[in-house]
Amino acid sequence: MKHKKALLVIDMQKGSFISKTPRFDTEGVILRINKLSKLFRNSGFPVIFIQHDGTSANEFIPNTTEWEILDALNVDAIDICVNKYANDPFYKSKLQSLLSYHKVDELYITGCATDFCIASTIQSSIVKDYDITVVEDGHTTGERPHLKANKIIEHYNWVWKNMIKTEGNLVVKNFKQIEKEMITT
Repeated sequence: MKHKKALLVIDMQKGSFISKTPRFDTEGVILRINKLSKLFRNSGFPVIFIQHDGTSANEFIPNTTEWEILDALNVDAIDICVNKYANDPFYKSKLQSLLSYHKVDELYITGCATDFCIASTIQSSIVKDYDITVVEDGHTTGERPHLKANKIIEHYNWVWKNMIKTEGNLVVKNFKQIEKEMITT
């Protein structure tokens, strides 16, 4: 059976990309997400932009500048937007029902921040038995007091490559690998 894919673009919001919180390879990640989004749309697969709604914490409040998706990302009228309320985008959101409605069983995961919302999304997706492809060079994070951003990304990509799988599959592939596969199928 052919899998129905969806591209998740997580927390690529203006409030996460400010001078106080610089992110690793922002331009490169945006470029790869834009190219993947186009490939997914052209293949008839949904592109889902997930935006943190921090109303309860008085940050990332919907319809404020910090909540908005980065201007450099190409958002199409057919794309789906989902608010999330915790690191895990499935928590009290409409994500699960949207994926079910669109009969999606394979998730491609991109966005910000590797060590928070990306990691939580992957952990949550694993226990829901989705097939998961982490876009190795399609997620970013910032420097932490004890670790550089590129090392955090490298570490998490290693963790995900070595996780014990559930019924779903979990792979880590770079953009070029995914692009080649999508163009040839």
